[in-house]
Amino acid sequence: MKKKIGISVKLCLFLLLGSLAVGSAYGQSSDKQSAQEKRQAEREKKKAERKARDNQKTKKAQAVTKRVYDKILVAQEKVEAEDYPGALEDLKKLNSDTKLTEYEKSNILNYIGFVYYNMGNMTGAIATYVEMLRIPSLEEQVRKTTIYTLSQLYTMEEEYNNALRLLDEWFELEINPGSGPYILYAQNLYQVNRFREMIKPIETAIQIAKEREKSIKEDWFVLLNFAYFQQEDYTKVRDIQKILLANWPKKRYWFSLAGAYTELEEDNNLFAAYDASQTQGLLEKESEFVTMAQLLLSNEVPYKAGKLLEAEMEKGTVSRNAKNYRLLSQAWQVAQEDEKSIPALKEAARLSNEGELNLRLGNAYLNLGQYSECVSAVQNGLKKGGIKSPDNAHISLGMCLYNQQKYRASKNAFREARKTRRSRKLSNQWINVIDNEIERNEQVAAIEASARKQIQELAKRRAASGRT
Repeated sequence: MKKKIGISVKLCLFLLLGSLAVGSAYGQSSDKQSAQEKRQAEREKKKAERKARDNQKTKKAQAVTKRVYDKILVAQEKVEAEDYPGALEDLKKLNSDTKLTEYEKSNILNYIGFVYYNMGNMTGAIATYVEMLRIPSLEEQVRKTTIYTLSQLYTMEEEYNNALRLLDEWFELEINPGSGPYILYAQNLYQVNRFREMIKPIETAIQIAKEREKSIKEDWFVLLNFAYFQQEDYTKVRDIQKILLANWPKKRYWFSLAGAYTELEEDNNLFAAYDASQTQGLLEKESEFVTMAQLLLSNEVPYKAGKLLEAEMEKGTVSRNAKNYRLLSQAWQVAQEDEKSIPALKEAARLSNEGELNLRLGNAYLNLGQYSECVSAVQNGLKKGGIKSPDNAHISLGMCLYNQQKYRASKNAFREARKTRRSRKLSNQWINVIDNEIERNEQVAAIEASARKQIQELAKRRAASGRT
C-alpha cells in the first residue's frame, strides 16, 4: 500500500513543478545557446508575451522573475544530478529572500517539499507543504493539490487521522473527485479501525469508476469485503467473493466464499464451492482435503470421500492419524464397503487410547461374518475403556459369541448389556433366543442319542441271532 501511495505523491509533485516550468519558460538559460538560437528564443519570448497580454488577465504577482527562476533552475539541475543536499541548500537560501512574492515563495516551497520527498525526509516535506498552505494568495488549484499531497504524505507516515482531516478538507474543495481519493480515504479509515465507515467511500469509488468506464481494482473489493466481514454481513461477503472469483479467480476467494456459505448455513452451496475448488486442483492442505471428505460424506457421496482420503494419505498430504483413519473408515462403512473399512479401522484403533474405534472394528468384522476377529476387537475395546455406549459393545460381543456357538459367554455379554435400561429388552430377547437354541440343541442331541442307542441295540440283537 505504501509503495502505491508513494508513486501517487511523486506524480502530484511533478505536476506542480510542471506549472512552474511552463509559466516561466522565458527564463531558459541563454549562455549556452548560439547567437541564432538566442534571437529565435527572443522572438518566441516576445510572441509569448504578446499572446499572454492579449489573452490572459494574469496578475503581476503571479509571475516568477528571471532572477528567481535562474536560481530555481540551478537547483533543478542539482536535483537531476541527485545532488539533493546541494539543491536543498540553494532553495532554502532563496526562500529566505524577503523580496519574494507570495507566488514565487509558493513555487520555491513546492520545490523544497519535492526535494525533501526525494531525500526520504517526509517530516521535512510535510512541514514545507504546511507552510505553503499558509500563503494567503495561494491559487485554489495549487492549494487543493497540496492538500491532497499532504494527505498522502501523512498516510505514508502513519498519521492517519491527519490524513483523514486533510482529505475531508480536500473533498470540500474538489467538485468532481475520482475513485482514487475515496479509496485513499477508506485505507486511512481501515488503519484507525473505523471499519463500518469504509463501506460508503469504497462503494462510491466503484460507482464512479463504472460511470466513467474506468477499471475497478481487485484491492477495492478486497477492502470492501473486509469492511463487510467486520460487520458480520455474510450476505455481502458472499456476493463480493463471487465478484472477485468472476474477475480475479484465486484460491483464497473460493475458500472465503465457502466460509460465507458456512456462516449463512447454505450447505449445498458450500459443497459446490469446495467441489469446484477440488475440480480446479486448488485443494492443497490437509485441512482442505479433510473438509472436502466430510462434505462428501454429508452430501451422501461416501465412496468418493473414501477414495479421496485414501489417495491423499498415500501421497502423504493427509496424516495417518486416528482421527483421519476414523473418517476414512466411516466413509467406507457408509458406502457399505465393510471390507475396505477394516484396514482403516485397525489403524485407527491401534492409534487410539479409547475403545470406541475397537468397537467399530468389531462391528465391521461382525458384518463380514468374521466372528473370531469381532470378539477380539470388541474385548480389546472394552479393556481400553472410553466407549460411549458399553451396552452396545456387549450386544455386539454377545452376537459374535452366539455365532461362534459360545452360548454361555454370549449370555454373559447380554446380561451385561441389559444392565442399561435401553438395552434391556433387546438383551432379554437375545437371551431367550440363546435359551431356546440351547433347548433345541439339547432336544436334537437327545433325539440323536436315542437314535444312536436304538441302532446299537438293533445291532446287538442282530449279532445275537447270527444275522448280519
